[in-house]
Amino acid sequence: MKVSIVIPVYFNQDNLLPLYRDMQEKLFVHTEIEWEIVMVNDGSQDNSYQVMQELAKQDSRIRIFSLSRNWGSHAAILCGLSKCTGECAVVKAADLQEPTQLVLEMVESWKKGNHVVLAVRKDRQESQSQTLFANLYYWMVRKAALPQMPKGGFDVYLLDRKVIRVLLLLDEKNSALTGQILWSGFTTDSVYYTRLQREIGKSRWTLKKKFRLVSDTLFSFSTFPITLVCVIGSLSCIISVIWAIVVFIAKLTGQIHVSGWATLFIFNLFSFGVIMLTLGILGGYLWRTFDASRNRPAYIIEEEGDNEQEKQQ
Repeated sequence: MKVSIVIPVYFNQDNLLPLYRDMQEKLFVHTEIEWEIVMVNDGSQDNSYQVMQELAKQDSRIRIFSLSRNWGSHAAILCGLSKCTGECAVVKAADLQEPTQLVLEMVESWKKGNHVVLAVRKDRQESQSQTLFANLYYWMVRKAALPQMPKGGFDVYLLDRKVIRVLLLLDEKNSALTGQILWSGFTTDSVYYTRLQREIGKSRWTLKKKFRLVSDTLFSFSTFPITLVCVIGSLSCIISVIWAIVVFIAKLTGQIHVSGWATLFIFNLFSFGVIMLTLGILGGYLWRTFDASRNRPAYIIEEEGDNEQEKQQ
C-alpha cells in the first residue's frame, strides 16, 4: 500500500526540517505503508526550496517541485496531486499546526472504503480574529454554497486515487479546491482535531487572500451573488414605487411646498451604489469566464528534483 503526502510550501524554510523529523517519528516507523512525500514550493522567496533539496538528497521518498512564482495553495496542491503516485494522497500543511498522527487516522478510515477523509477542526488555539473569520467563512459557505461543509472547516484531507483523477479532470481556476472536493460527492468520512497555535514562522494568510477565498467559493459554488443583486434590485424598485405614491399623495394634499433636493440626492446615490454593485458582480463572473477561456495552465513548474524519475532512469 502506497500513501502520498502532498505538502504545499510557501515561506516555510524553518518548518520543513522539524516537519520531516516529526513525520519520521510518527509515520515512517509504520513500514507496512510505502510512503511518498511530494513537496511543492509555491514561489517562496526564502530558502524553502534549498531546504527541500537537502531533504530530498537525504531521503529518496521525497520528491520536490518548484513553481515559477506564487500561484496560490490551490495550484500548488494540484501540482502535487498530479505528480503523486500513491493509491491515496494526504494534503498536509507545512506549518506544524495539525498533528501528524492525523494521517494514520485518515488512512485507517480510507481502508474502510471512504474515498475522502476530512480532518475537521473541533477547536482552534489561534487568535480571536483568525477564529472569527474562519467561523464566519464556513458559516457563510454552508448557508450560501455548500451545506455539507463541516462546521469547523478543513485544510487537511485524504483523497482516493479516483477523487484525484476527477479533480485533475476538472482543472478549474479561480475556485476553491475544498469546495470541489465536497461538490464531487464521493463517500466521505471525518476525523477531528484541535488546530494548534503556530510556533515557527508567521502566517502568510493575508486579508487579500481571505477575500479571494470568499469570492472564489461564492462565485464557483453558489448563486448567492446574482441572487443578492436580484433581491436588492427588486427591493429598490418596490421602495421607489411606494415612495413615488407617497410623494404623489403628499403633493395632491398640499403637504409638499419645496422640492426635496436632499431626498433626490440620497435616492440617486443609492441607485448608483446598486448599479456599481451589480456591475462588480457581473464583472466577477465575466472575468472568470474569460480567464477559463484562455486555457492558461493553473501553474508552471520551473524546477524539479524528482527522485521518482531518477529511479526510472
